[in-house]
This record gives sequence, C-alpha cells and structure tokens, in this order.
Amino acid sequence: MHPAGTGLLLALLCAVAFADRNPDLDEHWKLWKNKYQRNYHNKVEEESRRALWEKNLWFINTHNLEASMGLHSYTVAMNQMGDLSTEEALQMYASLRIPEDLERPPSSFIDTDSSKLPLSVDWRKLGAVTNVKDQGRCGSCWAFSVVGAMEGHLFRTTGRLVDLSPQQLVSCCTDGNFGCQGGFMHKGFQCIIRRGLESEANYPYRGMNDVCRYNPQYVAANCSAFSFVPREETELQKAVATIGPISVGIYATPLIYYSSGIFSGPCAGQMNHGVVVVGYGTESGQDYWLVKNSWSSRWGEQGYFRLARNRGNLCGVASYATYCDI
Repeated sequence: MHPAGTGLLLALLCAVAFADRNPDLDEHWKLWKNKYQRNYHNKVEEESRRALWEKNLWFINTHNLEASMGLHSYTVAMNQMGDLSTEEALQMYASLRIPEDLERPPSSFIDTDSSKLPLSVDWRKLGAVTNVKDQGRCGSCWAFSVVGAMEGHLFRTTGRLVDLSPQQLVSCCTDGNFGCQGGFMHKGFQCIIRRGLESEANYPYRGMNDVCRYNPQYVAANCSAFSFVPREETELQKAVATIGPISVGIYATPLIYYSSGIFSGPCAGQMNHGVVVVGYGTESGQDYWLVKNSWSSRWGEQGYFRLARNRGNLCGVASYATYCDI
C-alpha cells in the first residue's frame, strides 16, 4: 500500500477506535499505562492500543461474571498483555518452536509404582525452586523452562539453590534456537551438556538477543544427558515426584489472562510456550499441576498457574516433558 494510503487507513482506524472508546474507562486506562509504563509514539498508536485494551477488558469482565456463576473453574485479570492482540502476545511471550526433525532419545526414566507416589508435591516448599522471573517482551520462554528444571536438578544433586542464567541460553545457544525469537527446550539442554550453565549473578538477564559472553570459569551447573518423559500424565507425575521440577511445553493461548484457580480448558492446539512443572495436587476433587511461568510474579497466582491434571493431557503438558539426568 502507498504510504499516503497507509496513513489514511491508520487515521480511519484511529477515528473508529476513538468513536467507540468508553470515556468511563479513561482513568483506568491511565492507571494501566502507568503501571506497565506504556508510552506510545503518537495518538494513532495509542487509540489503536486503547481499542485492543478495551476489547480484552470486555473479555475479562465477561469471563469473570460467568465464573461467578460457576461456568468456569478459574478467573482472569488484566495484565501486561492488555494492549496486545492475541497474535502479538504469543509472538512476544510464547514463542516455543518444536523442531520438525525432533527425535526423542531413549529415556533413562526409571519406572515407579504410581500407588507409592505422594498425593501432592510442591518443590517450592522443598527448596528446589527459585523466585519467579520476568522474561519481558522476549520470546525466551524456552530458556526459562530449561533453567527452571536445571535449578531443581542442581538442588537435588548439590543441595544448593542457585539462580541460573537464561540469558546465556538466549545469547549463546543458537544452534537450532533463535533467542528472543523462540526455541525448544531440548536444544537448551544440549547446549548445557556442551558448555555448562552460568549463574544469573554472573550472566544477568537482558531480555534481548546479544553477543555471547559465556565464560567457562563461571559455570555453576552441568548436565551430562537429558531425557524425555514418556508422553503420559501418569509418567509426568512420577517424574515430578521422583526427579524434581520438569521442563514442559504447553499450548498457552487460553492462559494469557489467567489469574487464579485451576484452569480446566478448553485447551487444544499447537504447543507454543515453555514452562516448568514444580508440583501437583488436588483441590475440591480436581487434580492439578502446579506450574511456574516466566511472565512475572504479577501474573497469575504470583507467577504460577494450576492446570487441570488427568484431563486427557490438557494443553499438551505431558507431550514434551524433559529433564536433566542425574
């Protein structure tokens, strides 16, 4: 389209957005912009973002009204993705890339009698989970998923809980992964096997593609091999109970505005986000997975979400579960 035509189209979109804008929300819009430090280049951009924000707010309010009537098992809330379309939010925050040529190596997973597993597990209470992080507008979820599993692995093998470096994976593990443009967890594990993984203190997160500054002198954790958990929720439960936090991929599109409760779907689609399962349990008869996210502690249940368990592999949670072998 000719630049003049593009400008006219934007102006028309701005006029429509302004006409449909709810003036009763003006103060709330200002508060949201201040909270998430939003500054727009011009009036056209702000009005188009305001229109998306109001659309998303309508969905949130409608969902929560239905939840109050028992139609949903979870609530949603406005968050840092409020002025984005679904496609934009996924591109920035959930950019898992499953390789077409992915081969699952033979698993070293030792089978365990399910009847002997604890009814609930929470590795946070056992000291194996670091604080929730914020990946920012960088599609590095895959790196945070790997790091979360590695932090648990390090704790299980040494008794030390150390914040490890997702930025090292983003900047240095580019053989099949693409930094802030996405990646897959097993490539991150392969990179750690070759190099080791530095601590967050020595290689801090920047949330951007950057020159690799890896220094083997500061390696804080190693992995000799990794394994995929067999693709069943019962097997994932065994892994979480006996191994520790497990790196998993999920279909996260319906979870963008998750706030609290046990998410029970619908949730069926191509996996697009990397997270860490750090436990499981049951509440009011509903089994759930306890999952650590990387969208900040202001998102969800202080950075976590609970996903319905034993519901047909909801969101694909058990499809690509991975861990570092001890």
